[in-house]
Amino acid sequence: MTQRLTFRHILTPQGMLNDCAVVVSSSGRIQAIDQLDASRKTLDYDGWLALPGIPNAHSHAFQRAMSGFGEKPAGEDSFWSWRDHMYRLAAAVTPEQMRIIAEWVFSEMLLGGFTRVAEFHYLHHDPTGARGPEMARAVAEAAATVGIDLKLLPVYYQTGGFDQAPGEGQKRFVHRNVEEFMGLLEQLADLAPGVAPHSLRAVPPELLKDLVSASRQALGPDIPIHIHVAEQRKEVMDCQARHGRAPLTVLADHVELDAHWNLVHATHAGPDELRRIHERGARVVICPLTEAYLGDGFFPAVEYLRLGGGLAIGSDSNCRVDAVEELRLLEYGQRLRRERRLLLADDSGIGAALWQMAATAGARALGEDPAGEDEFAGAIQPGARADLVVLDPDSPALAGHGSETALDALLIGGNRDAIADVYVAGRRHVQAGSMEGVEERRRAFAQVVRSIYQ
Repeated sequence: MTQRLTFRHILTPQGMLNDCAVVVSSSGRIQAIDQLDASRKTLDYDGWLALPGIPNAHSHAFQRAMSGFGEKPAGEDSFWSWRDHMYRLAAAVTPEQMRIIAEWVFSEMLLGGFTRVAEFHYLHHDPTGARGPEMARAVAEAAATVGIDLKLLPVYYQTGGFDQAPGEGQKRFVHRNVEEFMGLLEQLADLAPGVAPHSLRAVPPELLKDLVSASRQALGPDIPIHIHVAEQRKEVMDCQARHGRAPLTVLADHVELDAHWNLVHATHAGPDELRRIHERGARVVICPLTEAYLGDGFFPAVEYLRLGGGLAIGSDSNCRVDAVEELRLLEYGQRLRRERRLLLADDSGIGAALWQMAATAGARALGEDPAGEDEFAGAIQPGARADLVVLDPDSPALAGHGSETALDALLIGGNRDAIADVYVAGRRHVQAGSMEGVEERRRAFAQVVRSIYQ
């Protein structure tokens, strides 16, 4: 059964269109975009301004439970000291707690403008270290309950650092070898997952080719592949000390990077590495709020986008979940780097350019049209998923703005409070800024966090 959703404005690859109906098929795909005739324009619309939903291309759901913890100074605080706090949380979380935490953070994602999520899942084993798919199943159950579309990315994690045995805090992440990890993938095959070698710190580069080959044989040749790389300066220096080259170069020397590869952070990529990423067709996933939270640094987005690279957005640690704020910090970070304004804008302005970029690159990062044959994957267009984010014209951030400047106003002065409705595959999960069951999930999440930290 098809449905027609009418909007005063919609953001499309052709720009802003007015007075349109988005025709959605029973499969949740857009069949057509019809211009409303004059008689229809007097009727009530389903919404004011509809945008394509943004896929969240990098999430660690369980880390939502540590937001605000570990913020007291304890010497030279950095990503590496934060990681110790994360290990303590990871040691405690049960499958039932994982489900509750994930239900809350996935609800926040929908409320914040994310309609899909790539869950970089490495909290595998139970607290005793026993193997099994229960933790991953808890994440998948949470996504199904909330209504967000999930791309599960089981993570392969073998070493505790370059040539280091895994530590006690990593025991829930680690698989002894590729063969053991493949057993987990087989148990999760019904979820159509991708795969994620954690990093070059956690996966010796000489194992990557076998890991990717085995994963593709088990799950299919077009699975998305995600990996952390060049996030921290120490990581880069350690990699150079061990391999004589920077992480991105080591990675490209050991695998055939292509459009199925998604490089998370790449914060400290040099100019030659950026060109190599783009030439191979891979894309970068950045997480501005978390990269600021952890003190990672600024990814050279201006230089990368000028090459024509694809840049997806993720919420990573989920210390704050808001697609608008991720995009704002992306732009503002580049302004601070370059001491100029409007560095990532195009002729449509800054808001529309960044929103459409994140929607398109994010869809490809989750495995939709990874090679870019469809220039506007993740857009509001026939054939695409009917993932829609609808803005509230009465939001204070949008006061006085029409469709031509609304997205600039959203990026500069708005946040998720300006979002009225969110549709996933044509089904409305957020209405008037709220969603069914959200208060119960909020209370359950708070109870879990208290139980972990008391």
